[in-house]
Amino acid sequence: MIRIQHILLATSLISPLVAHSQEPKDSLDAYTLDEVVVQTRGTRMLKAVPTNSQLITAKELCRAACCNLGESFSTNPSVDVSYSDAATGSRQIKLLGLSGSYVQMLVENTPAFRGASAPYGLGYIAGPWMQSIQVSKGASSVKNGYESVTGQINIELRKPQLDQSFLANAYVNHQGKAELNALGNVHLNSKWSTGLLAHVENSFMDHDNNNDGFVDMPRVKQGTIMNRWAMLGSNYVFQAAVKGLLENRRSGQIGSHGSMSSSSDPYIINIDTRRVEGYTKNAFIFDRDNDGNIALILSGNHHSMNSDYGLRRYNIDQTELYASLMFERKWNGIHALSTGLSFNHDNYRRGLRLAPDANLPLSHSNQRETVGGIYSQYTLTLGEHFTAMGGIRYDYNSLYGSLVTPRIHARYTPITGLSLHASAGIGRRSPYPMEEYNYLLASSRTINISPELKMERAANYGIGAGYEWELFGREVSVQAEYYYTDFSSQLVADIDRDPHAVYIFSSSRPSLSHAMQIETTVDIIDDMSITAAYRYTDVQVDYGRGLQRKPLTSPSKGLITWQYQPMMGLWQFDVTGSFIGGGNMPTPYSTSDGQLSWNPTYKGYFTLNAQVTRNFRSWSIYLGGENLTGYRQPAPIIDAAHPWSRDFDATMVYGPLEGAMIYAGFRYNFTKY
Repeated sequence: MIRIQHILLATSLISPLVAHSQEPKDSLDAYTLDEVVVQTRGTRMLKAVPTNSQLITAKELCRAACCNLGESFSTNPSVDVSYSDAATGSRQIKLLGLSGSYVQMLVENTPAFRGASAPYGLGYIAGPWMQSIQVSKGASSVKNGYESVTGQINIELRKPQLDQSFLANAYVNHQGKAELNALGNVHLNSKWSTGLLAHVENSFMDHDNNNDGFVDMPRVKQGTIMNRWAMLGSNYVFQAAVKGLLENRRSGQIGSHGSMSSSSDPYIINIDTRRVEGYTKNAFIFDRDNDGNIALILSGNHHSMNSDYGLRRYNIDQTELYASLMFERKWNGIHALSTGLSFNHDNYRRGLRLAPDANLPLSHSNQRETVGGIYSQYTLTLGEHFTAMGGIRYDYNSLYGSLVTPRIHARYTPITGLSLHASAGIGRRSPYPMEEYNYLLASSRTINISPELKMERAANYGIGAGYEWELFGREVSVQAEYYYTDFSSQLVADIDRDPHAVYIFSSSRPSLSHAMQIETTVDIIDDMSITAAYRYTDVQVDYGRGLQRKPLTSPSKGLITWQYQPMMGLWQFDVTGSFIGGGNMPTPYSTSDGQLSWNPTYKGYFTLNAQVTRNFRSWSIYLGGENLTGYRQPAPIIDAAHPWSRDFDATMVYGPLEGAMIYAGFRYNFTKY
């Protein structure tokens, strides 16, 4: 008996709420025959939309351990995830060569991980919770605001309205980290359903493999729970959820029995986070045949973080409120209109001590930002050959006044298999220097922040082409693209002017990024495929001394992934190799003995990840390894032996901080049909 496993994609670009009750044409992910699962590719381009978007499904996420969102892109050539420093475990996404602050993060089409939650937000969503990830490059839709510069990443979580199920995942690695995830959903009746998602993790051991006295990675304890509700009526769709998170990060000169160094005054980093969030979504469907609906989204969250970096302290409380009212409808399958209103309010309360002196009191500040906006977006679809989408929005920002944001996307398919796309648009961001650069506190640098900061503004232009064909009966696809980002105003952190200070200010001087990528996927034999990609980025910033390549940013990356699923998918083998090219370091200085503090450049390196999975009817076991080549950046912490000296700096990070890591785990998935 054949059963179809539905992957319900609530990421519909046309109607994100109504789609919850429908099955999109490209959402079929697997056919199951008895105990054998035959699946399609885990990552695929979304060809029916004008944006340059790809969908990463749950199948793709299972190719690696994928403990959280930050570890979900190891097999993806477009998105990089790197550490901001060698002490706190803070991670940032890079897309088109630029930092994650220019990528608009969404959870089910609602803005997420803004402001205070940005440095550690990639660890706030457990991997097993995710149903899919949609990555859109370039200035994206105007529906979700003006903050997208290099792209959007939208995470879809597992839905309570799917078939009743229970899923569990357990993970442990040889470095003493353990995780447990459990989620399930229940159908209360034909309309109402509810789901519960839980996650706990703990790091039980300290590691100092380079013997510098500092742990290589922080010890993290986290507990997260989320409750979801859904009601699917004939003309009304309702969703709601509430989520709570507690997390502690402890790093520095720590150990199981106290200090890892001989210092009587160890340097300790301690970060406590408490976060509560919730939302409700409502859709009133007045014309189902033409996707006609009016939708109202309300969400809010409170993020509280208290952190100590040695004697420095950074406390932040952020409250965020968001509302969106949307109208959407299609006409004749050719025209589609989306228009609406949006409202966003942020309230920041900070307590800071930037100087390493415990006797100094905290300086307190409050900052409020309110944005009200209106947008309109029109989509023209001419059969399967041409789609264009143009949008414009007007916003009034309480800090920066009136803002107009235009964007346009187009996709053209002149012949079968060939797809061409282009985009152009404006993106903007409000600068929040301490929220974005708080990892710089893990150094002895003097932090100088300009009192006059401007809103960031950039124009993004992109073109690309994709072609698919059969070669000797096997499917082959090639994607090529180029994006150019031009900043007219940018928040920059100059760490070159003075090796013992950082200057954060708004620059109106030229800053730009070129990003070129080519990617090909080939089905070698049945159940075996290889993806190879190469990307080149040229990111240049003018700090006042002319354009120069941004330090700690590698211009080139190569990636190759191999997947093999023999015996009709009972076994699965995955291997991913990545080459990261060399780059520039910040300008070094001469130490007292006449030596340079660090090399002015760094060399490229190669990493290798692998995993083998054995699938059974309702569960699977997996064994894998990360960074199996064992490469790690030598001496990532400058003057680690003297953390209270003016030379101490834990932010000179360009590569892996740990050597090879081995892990194992199991997944259990029971579904009641």
